[in-house]
Amino acid sequence: MNTQDLIPSQTLPETFGGAKTILALDLGTTTGWAIRGFDGLITSGTVSFKPSRYDGGGMRYLRFTNWLTEIDRLSGPIEAIYFEEVRRHAGTDAAHVYGGLMATLETWAELRGVPYQGVPVGTIKRHATGKGNAPKQAMIDAARKRGFSPTDDNEADAIAILLWAIETQGGLA
Repeated sequence: MNTQDLIPSQTLPETFGGAKTILALDLGTTTGWAIRGFDGLITSGTVSFKPSRYDGGGMRYLRFTNWLTEIDRLSGPIEAIYFEEVRRHAGTDAAHVYGGLMATLETWAELRGVPYQGVPVGTIKRHATGKGNAPKQAMIDAARKRGFSPTDDNEADAIAILLWAIETQGGLA
């Protein structure tokens, strides 16, 4: 018997149904994340990129880059990234942090050839709750109704982004 007859020709992701590994992010000092692995399993959480008092201005972005690389290594390869596209921030600091994280994310994805897409806040909220201006608690409640246990609105938003991406095929359906 030929050894090639014993080894399936399909790649591992195809063996598990061919699901793409998708990362969804709610960017901020506390970043919410949700990932669907190639096996279809969804995992979510939050990660803090709050700088310590001894950090230089770019350390939060270096830590974010390292975190993305580690997520890709452990759960990837990441095949698509969706993030909450914020058009308006209440404060200047939040806008600066968001812009820096978005630039870091886009650079990381471009270097690896990973497609990425921003999804407007209203689109995510409408998909999750039926209202484009839903409050934070409504987003948490919507995630819980879908069987998730988000710790806060950042994680709930990331879950909503991921579910939107899966259910609409990135806005195509």
